[in-house]
Amino acid sequence: MDINGWLAGGGGWLTLALVNAGLAEQKNRTRLGWFLGSLILGPVATFLIVVWSPAGDR
Repeated sequence: MDINGWLAGGGGWLTLALVNAGLAEQKNRTRLGWFLGSLILGPVATFLIVVWSPAGDR
């Protein structure tokens, strides 16, 4: 499978969700929740993670 087929098949979306999970952890948010949310929201979730302030200490 070539790279264009992989990206069109959702590989890019999955990669973005993994990156968002890492970003969420840095902002003291749940990795699993943001990973699953990113599978649905994609780039919108990335925007929200970046602009929202970090969560308070748990």
